[in-house]
Amino acid sequence: MSDPDITFYRLQACPFCERVTRKLAQYDLDYQSRFIEPMHSDRNVVKRISGKRTVPAIVDRNTGVTMSESGNIVEYLDRTYGTEGSDPSRTASESADGGAD
Repeated sequence: MSDPDITFYRLQACPFCERVTRKLAQYDLDYQSRFIEPMHSDRNVVKRISGKRTVPAIVDRNTGVTMSESGNIVEYLDRTYGTEGSDPSRTASESADGGAD
């Protein structure tokens, strides 16, 4: 069995991370949780993947998207996987502009 296409970097008991967790559950998306170091300066894994040390952060191999900030992630999940969202095989730019011509 292969790993889920979405990797979710998070902290325990983080309200912003829980917001993303609820959205992933709403769309019944499989994901791998990676709990990271609570000390901001020790979050090198997140820094390598997103360029920032902030959480939550996700990597979605379906679309090639890597992002952080809960509001951005929730909006992305709504746009990409919501009922009005796109087929996951479409790119994030196609989803954002309404689709390919």
